[in-house]
Amino acid sequence: MRIVSSPVYLDTSALAKLYVPEPGSDALESALLGRRDLLVSDLAATEFTSAVSRRLREGDLSARDARRIYTRLRGDLSRGEYQRLELTGAVHRDAERILLSLGRTIALRALDALHLALASGSAAGAFVSFDRTQLAAARALGTFDLPV
Repeated sequence: MRIVSSPVYLDTSALAKLYVPEPGSDALESALLGRRDLLVSDLAATEFTSAVSRRLREGDLSARDARRIYTRLRGDLSRGEYQRLELTGAVHRDAERILLSLGRTIALRALDALHLALASGSAAGAFVSFDRTQLAAARALGTFDLPV
């Protein structure tokens, strides 16, 4: 994986790969190594926490591992490892515009549209996601470089 542009917006699926070993985690970590231009939102942190909670319920993670993963994310956010983007009313309006503009061709979820709107309204030059529908929407918008 190669990410040329900067800053880099990480959606929830990308953020998760940095904390929970999954297919693609190593390639993403290598591509992001040493970067100080990573953008995330509290939306991604909350969605990620929901995914960790689901894995805990399903028995894929122990309570100890779930707490360790969550604590590591919160620590990284607190230490400024990521630049954080705010979810504002304007971001919601942009997400609504994205949903309506792509609605005939892409079945985009509201939260995915919010991620795209957050990235679009920021200085993000690259958008990283492992969600096929969201990547299709990002391609359709034509705003970002997508990892190769």
